[in-house]
Amino acid sequence: MLPLVLSDDEVQQLQALASSRSLPHSIVQRAQIVLACGAGETNTAIAKRMGLTGMTVGKWRKRYRELGLEGLHDELRPGRPRTYEDDTVAEVINRALQTKPTDGSSQWSARSLAAATGISKTTVHRWLQTFSVQPHRQKHFKLSTDPFFVEKVRDIVGLYLNPPDKAMVLCVDEKTQIQALDRTQPLLPMGLGYVEGVTHDYIRHGTTTLFAALDVATGEVFTQCRPRHRHQEFLGFLRQIEKSVPENLEVHLIVDNYCTHKHAKVRSWLAQRPRFHVHDTPTYASWLNQVERSFGIITQRAIRRGSFSSVKELIAKIEQFVAAYNKTKAPFNWTASADSILEKLQRLCSQISGTAH
Repeated sequence: MLPLVLSDDEVQQLQALASSRSLPHSIVQRAQIVLACGAGETNTAIAKRMGLTGMTVGKWRKRYRELGLEGLHDELRPGRPRTYEDDTVAEVINRALQTKPTDGSSQWSARSLAAATGISKTTVHRWLQTFSVQPHRQKHFKLSTDPFFVEKVRDIVGLYLNPPDKAMVLCVDEKTQIQALDRTQPLLPMGLGYVEGVTHDYIRHGTTTLFAALDVATGEVFTQCRPRHRHQEFLGFLRQIEKSVPENLEVHLIVDNYCTHKHAKVRSWLAQRPRFHVHDTPTYASWLNQVERSFGIITQRAIRRGSFSSVKELIAKIEQFVAAYNKTKAPFNWTASADSILEKLQRLCSQISGTAH
């Protein structure tokens, strides 16, 4: 058995492999074997210490001597020749991306593509998965038509990323027509192997409107439930905000373009309070208002799976959840800059222009 002599560089490289926590265990073990060989241990001693056979240790000693670090990797093994060439795969993928079925269907499926191309459904399905092509799915979007879209995006994103000193930034909106739904039959409890069961039919017991303001800096949510969503109710919520915010702080309100927010009495009330500053989101851009995320959390965790026999019970549930949420509040981590948002929209517009008929 010839001794294995390792240089200092080889030892450092092997030690990095042998101590790695991310590489496959087989590579780590082989590096440890070679290091032990370089330290002068015999194959028998290494095999006994590591729980291997002498033939295994000898194999990797020989492979390293002949091939170096590349020898620690498994040899490529011959497999079955490919059934389809790249041109065939590209033809199927392009058909899924660029054409529609001739039978009147709105999109291709793996089964219809297989029938049209004469290739097995399993193979077509595997190709679609490999290239992440999903003809059966859609993502919805709506482009803003606001002529001051760019200016409003920069204004609001600036408040998120660089809020002014001695000021509170509040995202304000209302979630209307929240229904107090009472299921007609009791829930079937969740168990091992099956999910919670709920009847599809329900009894309506009325609705409420949830007014909410999210403090961007802390994540705290101020809420108020009212039976309607007119300008009178919105003014009442603004008065609640005024009482909640210390008098020495400026108040920046991020609101959408709903007519209630622009009512003459609302504007008059705001004009009499110079510390209130209103920032309008662009039309069709509610995603810029962080309070929408708070509405999503409240809906998902307090409303959607509930059963309420009255509006009063619904309101109590919302208030209970918000009170508990504010105890462990945390701000949302807004990372998108105005430039990155505008660049993304530019790419979207380019795609739409390229596919317009």
